[in-house]
Amino acid sequence: MINSKLVGMGVALVTPFKEDETIDFDALAKLIEYQIKNGTDYLAICGTTAETPTLSHEEKSAIRQFAVDRAAGRIPLVYGIGGNNTREIVHAVANEDLTGYEAVLSVTPYYNKPSQEGLYQHYAAIAKASQLPIILYNVPGRTGVNMTAETTLRLANDFPNICAVKEASGIFSQIDDIIKNKPEDFLVISGDDGITFPLITLGAVGVISVIGNAFPKEFSKMVRLALQGDFDSSRLIHHKFTELIELLFVEGNPAGVKSMLALMGMIENKLRLPLVPNTIKTYEKIRRVLNDL
Repeated sequence: MINSKLVGMGVALVTPFKEDETIDFDALAKLIEYQIKNGTDYLAICGTTAETPTLSHEEKSAIRQFAVDRAAGRIPLVYGIGGNNTREIVHAVANEDLTGYEAVLSVTPYYNKPSQEGLYQHYAAIAKASQLPIILYNVPGRTGVNMTAETTLRLANDFPNICAVKEASGIFSQIDDIIKNKPEDFLVISGDDGITFPLITLGAVGVISVIGNAFPKEFSKMVRLALQGDFDSSRLIHHKFTELIELLFVEGNPAGVKSMLALMGMIENKLRLPLVPNTIKTYEKIRRVLNDL
């Protein structure tokens, strides 16, 4: 059942680049193995943390197939298909080869700032065309539009193949409203590492994580303990990572987590414009916190 495969810690996998900005598939292979061996429950491939706006269609297709081949059925995979051109997204979910994937993660349209009815009709069109279950992704800090609880619940009730929402609005009352009034089998997933612990106490089923790229074992343990009701043990891990999580996003995502992975010797600290690496000041702060951990 798809819903059970989305419980726990998913990781929004970064795209490692070489110095010449081509995709570093050797590093990507190592990252996938690192996740599988350290307790990650599923991987989100080509989400926004993967710098997908700067990837060509051919590069995304290559990553999509590479992840399937490397994972080899050992871990569930979710694939990101989102954007602000509904017709293009509908075409993609209907025609891309998504063999090996459990669900599609689709971010709300950005820049256009559609109304709530526009958001509803956007996702309705995707749901009608999709071969796979859909995870809604609400992240107003990036997209410029917040999908309200009313719209999310309307979609959850009207389309059985809309199976979950990744909520990164940070609006606790909104997220709690969704949890309280959702269909029984509809999942609420945290889209923000820093508030994952409190959201699980409200009824969220886990997180699609950024920090999990670097700390899959520790962060998945926090999620697992919280889901088991061991809030005291989970809270200790949550507090251990609060400073590092703040540093992750202070100069944008995925700059922070790429600095972290570079310091761990796993990837080159390379991003594609318009994103740039962390400043030396932030990089050294991350180094200090990593050393303390």
